[in-house]
Order: sequence, then C-alpha cells, then structure tokens
Amino acid sequence: MSGLFRRYLVVLVRFFPFALAFLRDRRRFILFGSRRQVPDEAHRQRAEQIRDTMLELGPAFIKVGQVLSTRPDIVPPVYADVFGTLQDEVPEGAGGDPKHVIAQELGDELDQSTLEPVAGGSLAYVYTATYRGERIALKVRRPELKPMITRDLRVVRGLVPLIRPFATERQQYSIENAADDFEDIILDELDFNREATVMADIRENFDGDERVVIPAVYEDLCSERVLAMEYLTGQKVTDGNAFDGIDMTPHEMATRIINVYLEMGLVDGVFHADPHPGNLAVTDDGRLLLFDFGMNERLPPTVQEDIVALYRALVRRDVDDLVDVLVALDVLEPHVNRAEVGRVLALVIENLEGRSEVTWRMIITELTTNLRAFPFRIPPDVMLLIRVGTVGEGVCRQLDPEFDFLAAVRSFLVEQGLIENELNALIEETRADIRRSLPALARVPSRVDRTLSRLERGELVVRTDPVEGRGTGAQKLGYAVVAGALIVAAAILTFHERPYEIPVGAAAAGFLLFYLVDIGS
Repeated sequence: MSGLFRRYLVVLVRFFPFALAFLRDRRRFILFGSRRQVPDEAHRQRAEQIRDTMLELGPAFIKVGQVLSTRPDIVPPVYADVFGTLQDEVPEGAGGDPKHVIAQELGDELDQSTLEPVAGGSLAYVYTATYRGERIALKVRRPELKPMITRDLRVVRGLVPLIRPFATERQQYSIENAADDFEDIILDELDFNREATVMADIRENFDGDERVVIPAVYEDLCSERVLAMEYLTGQKVTDGNAFDGIDMTPHEMATRIINVYLEMGLVDGVFHADPHPGNLAVTDDGRLLLFDFGMNERLPPTVQEDIVALYRALVRRDVDDLVDVLVALDVLEPHVNRAEVGRVLALVIENLEGRSEVTWRMIITELTTNLRAFPFRIPPDVMLLIRVGTVGEGVCRQLDPEFDFLAAVRSFLVEQGLIENELNALIEETRADIRRSLPALARVPSRVDRTLSRLERGELVVRTDPVEGRGTGAQKLGYAVVAGALIVAAAILTFHERPYEIPVGAAAAGFLLFYLVDIGS
C-alpha cells in the first residue's frame, strides 16, 4: 500500500501544475476572476508538456495518453492531436529485460543466443530468433509490467474523484466511464494470447487474398507474455522508396489500406485498430503487410449495421436517423432531448456542406465539438473505430496528399452492397414512403364514400366565404383536387402488374396543367 500511496503522490505532484493552469483558464485567480482567453499555440505547448510527463511516468500513462487521443468527449482536439504522437515513443528500460521473460516462457524451446532485437514499444519488445531452422519473430512483454500497469490504473481511478468536480456536466458523464475503458483496453493489450487469437482470425479471413499478408502464429510458443509469429519484412509504407521496383502506386496502396480496414471492421467484424505507419509495410511483391495486433476489437453485427447506418444518415443528411444511430451506438443517452440534438446535428451538416473539402477528422471534430452541450461518451468499440479512421486517413494523406478518404469509403460501401447509390437510395426511400402511406391511402375511398353519403342525406354542410373575382375559384379548386386524387391513384397503381399508372398519371398531368393555366389567367 505504501508503494501505491507514493506513486499516487508522485503523479499528483507531476500533474498539479497542469491542473492549476486549467483552473486559471476558468478563473484567472482560481477562486475568482474572469475566464482567460488562451491561444491555441499555448494549449499546444501545454499538451506537449503533458505528453512528455506521461512518457516519463511510464507505459500505463503512455497508453492512457494514446486512448485520450481518441476521446474527443474528454479532451479538446488540440490535446488529442498531441497525445496521438505518443504512438512512436519508446521509454527506455521500463519494466526490465524482456529476455528473462523468453527464458521463463520458452526455456529450452529456443536458443537465446540467436535472439536479435528488432523494435521496442511501451508494452513490449520485438526480437527475431531461430526456431527449427527458421527465423521467427517474438513479441515479448516487459517483465513485471502488468503489476506496474495495474498499480497505475488504480492511481488513475484515484484521480477521477479529484477531477470530476472541476469538469463540465458533459465531461463528468464521460469521465465516470473512462477509467473502466482504460482498464479494459490496456489489460486486453497486455494479453498476448488474445492478440494471437485475433491475429489468427484476421489471417484466416484474408486467406487467399493477394492484397494483404498477415504473419502466421506459432500457437505452441505463445503465452500471455510471448507472441511467436512468422518473421516477415517490408518497407515502411510511408518510406520514400517503399514503392520502388513494384507495380503499385502510393494512391493505389492508400485505397487498398482503406478497403482492407473496412472489410475487417464492417464485413468480418474483427479488426486491427492501430494503423499507424510503423505497423504498415509494403512487401517486395507489393502486398500490404500488417504488424502489431495488440490494439484490436470485435464488433457484433448490430454495431456493424449501426456504423453503416451512421454513414448513410450523414450522406442523406437525415438528422432523425443520425440521432437514432448515435443513441443505438451508446454515444448519446436514450433520454437525450432529441429535438435539441437534431438542431445541433443539422448545424453540423450545414457547416460541413459549406466546406470545399471534408475529411473524416473534420466530421469527428464537428460532431464532438457541437455535441459538447449534451452528455455524450465514446464507447471503446466506437473509440477504436474513430482511431482507425483518423490514423488511417493520416497515413493515406501521407501517401497521397490529394487522397479523398470519404470517397474511398463510399465506394467500398456501395461495392459491398452496404449502402445504395444515390438513385437507388432515392427510389428505395420513395418506395418506403409509399409503403408507409398505403394504410391511409387504402382508407381514402371508403372515407370519400361516407362523406358523399352524408352530403346526399343533408347531414353535412360546407360553408364557404365568397371569393372576389369572376367566380371561377370553385373550378380552379376542382382541377387541383382531381389532379391530386389522380396522382394518389397513380402511386397506388404502380404496385399493379399492368401499367395502369401511366394513363392515370397522364390524366393527372392534364388536370394539373388546366389548374396552372386557370390560375395564371
């Protein structure tokens, strides 16, 4: 307990200056005074200092920073951007020598004299080694890392009650769930058995696909702390010479990256959630090579459908459907004021339509910025999808600065039959409206018959005010009523096997023409 208490004090001391700065932003003299106007550049410098502090505090806080980079419900965009740069940082010496883990887990199965270091990250090192005459890759968790991270996660939980009183109502809603989200994501990433299973599943899903290659897993050598896999090499996808000598352009590779990740998430339901340049490579034969499956997610079919519905609602500018999808994804609470949210989302769509260029990051920023007035959160599965989109779009823009991420997404969804093209969408929407209207239309003849019967019996009196002019108002109104009735009849007749709707529609057009000529005279 004393070690936990000391760690808690160390973290408090390191973050106290930043907490003081945020309090002064709200009140210049902390307890009183006006709100300070802090320029974006000052916020960026502060975010960089926080990032450096997280790096110094070790792996758990590095992972917290990486998670926060995809949590726009908690941190402003400028902080999310800076925290995203923690991806490539490697804390030297944290957690001890990973070779001790290899000795404990594999023993005599592997000749340690053949080990060669390849790369390092916040949670693990990667080595190559000789196994049964072949070179394999070993991802090895840092020794004693899990107890360190478990302790630091308890520290993070202890900080939540201190942060909550200073947060807005909206942020409080997210912060209350954040500690659980951090713990689930980070502890899942520490379990290499889980990573091996996901990696094998994704490899099986792409079996025989010439676009992409995923290393095979050596299941007999894998454990919670060691992941043994096929050793494959390639050029880092953003390297200047990555496409030399192969029949593949950067633009084509960017499109391939988008298609592969969309297929993983929206078709197969299990995806690699860390597509930064260090995890993507180009093989000598032009295939896309994926590394490091520690950050991953499985999506149930309902969430896959909701993600597609979200895109469809944005394309159709259907605010009501957009609200429904955000509630279904657990981003918004079910009892949220839908009318107020609808007005905000309509403003978001209007703002996006006014831009000459719209990106995925822009959409997420607009949505989260304008939803700040409402309690909303980003669930872990949605958070990782956002991460894949933002990081993936950044990689594609590095490959091709003119790359249209959203156009590539739309093309994939149409090709897969997940959404319709514009014409089909309009036809389907019209059919849906007619189907919803059929019950009411079917009752129209009986209601008209009852009304005429009442008129004949003198039970219904229609009172009208005199109309100025030549007394042709009734005739004009008659043309309009007949045209409307014929249009409704034509709509109903479209479901008949014979084309009766054509003459009826022509008659409707004739009466509509008489009406327009009459009112124009």
